[in-house]
Amino acid sequence: MKKGIHPDYHEITYVMTDGTECKVRSTWGKAGDVMRLEIDPKSHPVWTGVRRLVDTGGQLSKFKNKYGNFGLKSEEA
Repeated sequence: MKKGIHPDYHEITYVMTDGTECKVRSTWGKAGDVMRLEIDPKSHPVWTGVRRLVDTGGQLSKFKNKYGNFGLKSEEA
């Protein structure tokens, strides 16, 4: 390896959403820095299986209003 061209590789601490800490080696930050995760395998829906729809700015409501009647027709007709 050439000297002086590689980033510093040092130990940092990750803090998961539930407070669990893990020491790892990384090029992020400086030696001894703490990275607090907002999303991790313990809280992300991909790994937990818990899904929820977030209606940001009413987009889901607009979609339901626009396409709510689109689909199977009732048997009464």
